[in-house]
Amino acid sequence: MVRSETGSAGVMFTLDTESGFTNVVFITSAFGLGETVVGGTVNPDEWYVFKPTLAEGKESIIARTMGSKMVKMVYKKAGGTELVDTSAKEQNSWSISDKEVTDLAVIAVKIEKHYGRPMDIEWARDGDDGKLY
Repeated sequence: MVRSETGSAGVMFTLDTESGFTNVVFITSAFGLGETVVGGTVNPDEWYVFKPTLAEGKESIIARTMGSKMVKMVYKKAGGTELVDTSAKEQNSWSISDKEVTDLAVIAVKIEKHYGRPMDIEWARDGDDGKLY
């Protein structure tokens, strides 16, 4: 099982969700389980990655916005989940690195190519092994 409650999670889209512009990957991320991002409980970090420069292997992050990330969802010891406040450090830091953003964008483009249409994809970073899933 992916331990994103000790890492981060989010959703990525292979187009701009507001304009429909298809040359970007839009990535959202917050600390903890991804339900807070999917359900709109948290204001996540956001990135736009430009696909043409990504394909050329060049720096491709064209915009980033740090979200407030006031809460995160974690597992309770007795079972189930709960919302807990994030620390000031978490609120004032990016939930994933620029390299992870780029790695996620590469994955998103591959998935879009496979299915032949724009996609929305949930993802997670395991806080124990540091890998993206």
